[in-house]
Amino acid sequence: MWAYILKRLLLIIPTLLGVLTLTFAVIQFVPGGPVEQMVSQLKNRGEGGESAISQGAGYRGRQGVDPAQVEEIKKLYGFDKPVHERYLTMLGSFARFDLGKSFFHHKDVWQLVKEKLPVSITLGLWTFVLSYLISVPLGIAKAVRAGSRFDMVTSLIVLVGYAIPGFVLGVALLVLFGGGSFLAWFPLRGLTSSGWEDLSLAGKVLDYLWHIALPVTASVLGSFAVITMLTKNAFLEEIRKQYVLTARAKGLNERQVLWKHVFRNALIPIITGFPAAFITSFFAGSLLIETLFSLDGLGLLGYESVIRRDYPVVLGTLYLFTLIGLVTKLISDLCYVWVDPRVKFD
Repeated sequence: MWAYILKRLLLIIPTLLGVLTLTFAVIQFVPGGPVEQMVSQLKNRGEGGESAISQGAGYRGRQGVDPAQVEEIKKLYGFDKPVHERYLTMLGSFARFDLGKSFFHHKDVWQLVKEKLPVSITLGLWTFVLSYLISVPLGIAKAVRAGSRFDMVTSLIVLVGYAIPGFVLGVALLVLFGGGSFLAWFPLRGLTSSGWEDLSLAGKVLDYLWHIALPVTASVLGSFAVITMLTKNAFLEEIRKQYVLTARAKGLNERQVLWKHVFRNALIPIITGFPAAFITSFFAGSLLIETLFSLDGLGLLGYESVIRRDYPVVLGTLYLFTLIGLVTKLISDLCYVWVDPRVKFD
């Protein structure tokens, strides 16, 4: 086991290097970087707002801008150094867990992640909790009633919910209940109302729940199908095993068989997915849901960073989330051993 853990930890290093190297290499060929954007802004100011980007003929934003200014801008963003030197500097900073400083927000990437994290935690954690609280009991009920009308109807409902994209459902919820063409029961944007600080504790909780009702509903519906069907299939597989027939032959009633014997074994694949789902809920940012409901979270931060070519944010968050994902995957694999001692990594 310890040899396996050590091997997996050592494999994290080349995986991280591969992801960062590939992304860094792609960035070098992407047009419209921070230097070009700044030069374009300077040229627009000098020409009264005329676009500095030619259509279909490549970028010509540096025309009319003092070359000395261009060099100063390059130095400001660190592009005056050779590519290999910038790459090694980046790796050295990441090794010290220094994610760098945003070009456009003028803040450390760590600080930006901390600022945006509460929104993503709200969406992710509520999605995680509601998914498991509803899907696991529903999956058990479907397994017990396999083939019944209840099983078929609930399967149809969860699969239809899975087929509807979250942002499409979000638009429908806003139109129906967010002051669109029908009812105005819920707010359109934000996690809290103005003057939230002046509310009582109960008022703050109610206001918070009022704001997150629609975005959480749009986020959670699609996750029901996977967990529900996984739970159902796991229980059906266990129910058909020999030890269940033996327990029934000994005179145990269905309730004892289900909860004392089947439940523990059937939940193994569900429990082992808990660490990954729980940790991911803190860092999973849904771009479309956050944009639709005007929630300033990690998903929106990532999208804006790519569009604005804010490379420190792009690479810093990529490094952080990839590292968290790899460690979480290792923890999930180890959970198989902790939950089921029969599993060996030999």
